[in-house]
Amino acid sequence: MTAVSILVNKGGGAASRDPAIKSNVAKAFKAAGMDVKVELIDGGKCEARAKALAKRGDKLVVVGGGDGTISAAASGLLGSKTALGVLPLGTLNHFARDLGIPTKLEEAAALIAKGKPRQVDVAEMNGRIFINNSAIGLYPLMVLDRETQQKRLGRSKRLAMIVASARTLARFNHQRLTLTVNDEKAQIDTPLLFVGNNDYRLDIGGPGKRESVEDGRLSVFVMRKKTRRGLIAAMVRVLFNRARPDDMVQLENVQRLRVASRRSSLAVSLDGEVVGAKPPLDYKVRAKALRVIAP
Repeated sequence: MTAVSILVNKGGGAASRDPAIKSNVAKAFKAAGMDVKVELIDGGKCEARAKALAKRGDKLVVVGGGDGTISAAASGLLGSKTALGVLPLGTLNHFARDLGIPTKLEEAAALIAKGKPRQVDVAEMNGRIFINNSAIGLYPLMVLDRETQQKRLGRSKRLAMIVASARTLARFNHQRLTLTVNDEKAQIDTPLLFVGNNDYRLDIGGPGKRESVEDGRLSVFVMRKKTRRGLIAAMVRVLFNRARPDDMVQLENVQRLRVASRRSSLAVSLDGEVVGAKPPLDYKVRAKALRVIAP
C-alpha cells in the first residue's frame, strides 16, 4: 500500500516552522493508524505538487499550513477525484475552522484517518481559486504594506499589520467600481468590497465565520463611502454588530459578480494573498467542486 503524501508548508505559521514538525506529523498519523510520507515544501510549490499527486492517482493528499497554503492545494486538486485532508498549521486557519476540523494535530490526524469526504464549494475570480474570501480596496493595500515591512524591516506580522493599517487609513481613497450582480448593474464608490465563498458573518459573535461552505452562493459586502473618521467608526461598529444601514451593505442572492473599473489593474486579495488583476473581475462559485475530509 502506498503511503499517503502529506505536504507541510515549511514557511507557514509557528506550528509548521517547528523543527520537529515533520516527525510530529508522522507520529500523529502513525497513532491514527495511517502510513504517511511527510514532505516539507515551499508554499509556492504546493499547487504544482498537489496537482502532480492527483495526476498520479492518489486518493488523498494531506496539506499542512495556513489558508493560503490550503487554497493553493485546493487549486491543484480541483477537478480531480483526490480528496484534500487539512492540517491547520498556519497563523490563520479559517477554512479548517469553518469545516469543523480540530486545531490539535493529533485530533486532526484522527479525523483524516476516518476518511469521510465531503464536497464543498470554492469560489473563483478570473480563473483564480479561493476558498475563503477576496477583497478590493483597503485590505489588499494593507497586506502589501505589511509584507514590505516584514521583508525590509523584519517586523512581526502583527506589528507590521498594525502599522500598515494606520498608514493605509491615513492615505486611503475610494474605489469607483461598476458592479454587475447577476444581471443588474450599479456604480459605487467604496473603500472596501468584500467577496466571500458562501455566507459570512460580520459581528462580534462570529467575525468572519461561515455556517456553511456548501450553499453555492457568494457573500458580497460593500462599505459605503466615508470620511476617514467615519470609516474607522464604521469598522468598529461592524465588528461589534452595531452596523448602520449606511455602513456595510450586504448584497443578497449573488450567484455571479462582475467588477469593472477604469483602472488598468486592481490590487485584489485572495485568501490573504495579494495579486494584481486586470478588470473586469468575474467572480462565481464552483458548487461542491472540492473533495475534503471533514466532519
